[in-house]
Amino acid sequence: MKLTTALRPVCAALLLVSAAFSAPRSAAAALHFTSEQATATPDNPAAHPGFTVRVVGKGQPMLLIPGLTCPGAVWDETVAHYQKQYQCHIVSLAGFGGTAAPASTSQLLQNVRDQLLAYIQTQKLAKPTVVGHSLGGFVALWMSSTRPEAVGPLVIVDSLPFIGAVQNPAATVEMVRPMAEGMRQQMSKSKAQPAQQRQMVSGLVTDTARITQVTRWGLASDPATVAQAMYDMYTTDLRPEVARIQQPVLVLGAWAAYQAYGSTKESTRAIFEQQYAQLPRHRVEMSEAGKHFLMYDDMQWFFQQADAFLREQAVAKK
Repeated sequence: MKLTTALRPVCAALLLVSAAFSAPRSAAAALHFTSEQATATPDNPAAHPGFTVRVVGKGQPMLLIPGLTCPGAVWDETVAHYQKQYQCHIVSLAGFGGTAAPASTSQLLQNVRDQLLAYIQTQKLAKPTVVGHSLGGFVALWMSSTRPEAVGPLVIVDSLPFIGAVQNPAATVEMVRPMAEGMRQQMSKSKAQPAQQRQMVSGLVTDTARITQVTRWGLASDPATVAQAMYDMYTTDLRPEVARIQQPVLVLGAWAAYQAYGSTKESTRAIFEQQYAQLPRHRVEMSEAGKHFLMYDDMQWFFQQADAFLREQAVAKK
């Protein structure tokens, strides 16, 4: 799929990663969460049909959700930064980064949304801060708009409520569904070589060692799961739904890697603001230099923005 001058960072990043997967494996029974699942503790990660959770640190709860093809390890530096202040619940979604694939990809992200909300309830997490990157940010928005009372402040890292409308703000789910279906089928049939995967990832991450790691995660991910996750995002429009989100939201955006395709900081910010227009309490901040993985490429800025935002929420809560 060719990038055009109208194709912006979030959409481009997802497309670059998604183009590199081989044929899917067979699927069986649908995902299901029950309250009898194991309790998550620092020594006992809790496994669920759609994800596993590792718990690190003490303090107020923080739920960290990774992006497409990445396991929870993508948040290692973030957890190290926050574990003395927060009890970090680090999510690894099934089928990403070498984790076991879910039994079924039917209603994949909706099931993940519902299971994570159930996890918050069963673990008795009081309005946890939710940090989500890319697909993880999308899931965080969906969780909050579904049950606004269940979660606390959101930190959304380079993600939009409806990636199907990046090129055309007037796009609807029905308009993009044929393209999304074609993309899902293409992703299930294409097979990428490591060199191709690395080249794609280099458009998303700056550091060579991190490019290597993200490439490995992508090659180890289950193609059927990745294809369905992409389809679900393209066919779910959360733009009107975010109006239900009650808590403050910090949105961190990237644009610098896509200057060659016509992006500017101002034009990209305008897309973010347009997509989040119905979200009552939000702030958009744009990284000057980071690519899609802002917690890697612009780490100091990422922590400055997140720390200031979280301090504001802590003060407001008192």
